[in-house]
Amino acid sequence: MVAADGGIDTGVDGIARAYVRLALRLDRVVPGVLDAHLGDAAAAVQVAAEPPPDPDDLVRDVDRLRADLAATTGTGRTGFLDAQLRACRVLAEKAGGRDVGFVEEVERCFGVRVVRGEPDRYREAHRALDALLDGTGPLHERLAAFRDRDRLPARHLPTALAAAVGALRGRTAAVVGLPAGEDVTLEVVDDAPWSGFSRWTGPLRSTIAVNGGMAHRVTHLPLLVAHEAYPGHHTEHCRVAAGDTGSARPEREVFLARTPQSLVAEGAAELGLEVVVGPGWGRWNAEVLAAAGVPVDPARAELGEAVETVMTELAPVRQDAALMLHAEHRPAGEVVAHLRRWLLVDEPRARRMLDFLAHPRWRTHTTTYVEGVRLLRPWLADPAAGSREAVTTRLVRVLDDPPTPEVLRAGPPALPAPTRPRPRSGWVPWLRRTVAGHRAAPGDR
Repeated sequence: MVAADGGIDTGVDGIARAYVRLALRLDRVVPGVLDAHLGDAAAAVQVAAEPPPDPDDLVRDVDRLRADLAATTGTGRTGFLDAQLRACRVLAEKAGGRDVGFVEEVERCFGVRVVRGEPDRYREAHRALDALLDGTGPLHERLAAFRDRDRLPARHLPTALAAAVGALRGRTAAVVGLPAGEDVTLEVVDDAPWSGFSRWTGPLRSTIAVNGGMAHRVTHLPLLVAHEAYPGHHTEHCRVAAGDTGSARPEREVFLARTPQSLVAEGAAELGLEVVVGPGWGRWNAEVLAAAGVPVDPARAELGEAVETVMTELAPVRQDAALMLHAEHRPAGEVVAHLRRWLLVDEPRARRMLDFLAHPRWRTHTTTYVEGVRLLRPWLADPAAGSREAVTTRLVRVLDDPPTPEVLRAGPPALPAPTRPRPRSGWVPWLRRTVAGHRAAPGDR
């Protein structure tokens, strides 16, 4: 870390710049850990031209940076950096061949300790679904029948996507704020192992790829768009890229998977629809799609929202499955049975979930959804979180200055309201159709 005067810069800014370089180098030995780099492209090119780093050297680099950080005055920035560096260390250790247990890996990467969910809560969710879904057959059959009726015909997918993106963009611009010139490209991919993902292409641009080879549900569409674009990942990236956050705080130039930053980002993206639209988002979505010429049933849309709300109580089931597989070393058949029993899915779907959980790259990723939502709900979506103005202000804080899990556990702060620029009118995303061939994204959402 070289200061402007040629000396060694051990202040927070210097440590932050060294962290960015460390992140770029870590991606050389842990491919895919770097979700996005919003900083100087020349720095990435320079690191890419270097010989592959030794993971043990990266571990030593992390230790030096954490020691320098401990000598600085404690701030929110130092807490963020230290949490990220702790995660980088365990990722470098694993890249160097160290065997790290699943629970330890999750705790050191994300700053949370995971345990199995409570079956009594799962049973309560099943009772709630039983009350919502008509019929007298087995609950899993009634849930499958409802989801079949909720399917969006493939011919309407491009129109529905464009409508959902445009409407959620307007909501996000109104309550959070979007930089001038930001944009997304929509791609409908013919075949992929995921339902959708966001890829930062910059400047102020993301590509949102949606798998047209699977049957999307009307109810799930706004959740997908909110997560990937507005007010989710694209919104966070473009606000950082357009503002002075990156220049004032270099550590925000990189977005790393398998770190506390990832857990907070995924949790916020999961709750985004509840923040910018709020209760009633099912009927709101139906009205948006109907206005675009997509045939929808408003009553079914309302029921879909109610079903999705109950299903959030079953989200920890996937984390249970990860613990069973990696920490308890249970047989695959037992894990599949657990997923089928509590998530009410058929065996092929449970097997797809198992394949994802078994992948070395993504085995911990389910925790970002489960624990990210658990930590952020009191800030963003709990009825006791306060007024809508307070909640949207906290979302701005989470997007621009992500708190660590430790800060989130302390409870939401009272913050001043943000400035809310008016949304741009008449905006329609560019939609193009492509064939498969993109990298896989985390999760079968």
